[in-house]
Amino acid sequence: MRELTFLRAGHLEWRDRPEPSLQDPTDAIVRPFVAGRCDGDTLPIHRRVSRAMQVGLRAGLIDPVVGCICGPVPFQGPFAIGHECIAEVVETGPDVSEMQRGDVVVVPWAVSCGSCRECRRGLTAKCASTRTSTLAAFGFGPASGPWGGMVADRLRIPHADHMLVRVPGDIDPLRVAAASDNLADAWRCVVPPLTRRPGGSVLVLGGAGQSIGLYAAGLAVAHGAEVVDYVDSRPERLEIAEKLGARVHPVTHTGALRASDIPGRYDVTVEASSTAAGVDIGLRALEPGGICTPVGYYLPRGTKVPLMHMYANDATLKIGVSHVRPVLPELLDFVSRTGFPAEHVTTMLADWDDAPAAYTAHTTKLVLHRPRLTR
Repeated sequence: MRELTFLRAGHLEWRDRPEPSLQDPTDAIVRPFVAGRCDGDTLPIHRRVSRAMQVGLRAGLIDPVVGCICGPVPFQGPFAIGHECIAEVVETGPDVSEMQRGDVVVVPWAVSCGSCRECRRGLTAKCASTRTSTLAAFGFGPASGPWGGMVADRLRIPHADHMLVRVPGDIDPLRVAAASDNLADAWRCVVPPLTRRPGGSVLVLGGAGQSIGLYAAGLAVAHGAEVVDYVDSRPERLEIAEKLGARVHPVTHTGALRASDIPGRYDVTVEASSTAAGVDIGLRALEPGGICTPVGYYLPRGTKVPLMHMYANDATLKIGVSHVRPVLPELLDFVSRTGFPAEHVTTMLADWDDAPAAYTAHTTKLVLHRPRLTR
């Protein structure tokens, strides 16, 4: 079978690997037919970072946890890439009772069992049963386990009754192409805080977390935020944010954000610029008791945080990997009930067979698709 494989910056190809088979009675085999490119995947695709990050790890300039997730030479090819997909169940083990052949499902990016202490606490990205290092995940290479990437003809899914979440029949799978990661990541940034602060104000700092910031802006508007301000430098993203109902504020470059670029104070800030300056600005832009959630990669050791300001303002910095599986039922139900147009964030829709070339595109959100086997 074919699997999309990252070789080096700007170069991907289809490679053959053995067909997966059921190894445990709780396994399922699924066939992905929609796949989203995660914002984080563009880092090694568009920039030659592998050797530079290896040097940074050795010199102590980059946090060593990066090596635990991506290997001692981070993003060194070849490895199977991709960790957002909607799939069709094609085979189930004898102990799988909730899923059946033909079901359309979301496959979370992190592999989890659903029954360990961490999973019971909702920390499914830190599952004690499936990970042997920092993470057990699709699409990050062998340092995060033997799971392969999601842009593949078939995937083996362990603990299938827990892992897989059925997509309601009235949702177009293309609408929730990013539910495995980026859409669910945006959900956790804004929906729980706004539930505790009805009508609160939201700031999104756009940038490297390209689609996450846009999904967050749209979800904030849809959940009744009184103000949703979106700050970014790219016209393509500003246009989408405005279409989703946010007030947009162009800046020259998101890598050089300044406090003067921020138009107010907010109950919730989402830091998607993936910069230390963005974290500082996001925290300082909070109203008393506000919450800032960064969603990018913050690689340098010793990233500064304005602790005294946070102390004086009773601010919360909520940072961590996204635990997708617990939020999926609520997220999918919301999309089903409201018709939330998450597909507005998709800027390139490409044929599955064209994945090697399409994955290198400089665009905000790439989605691949192919026909289902059954209807």
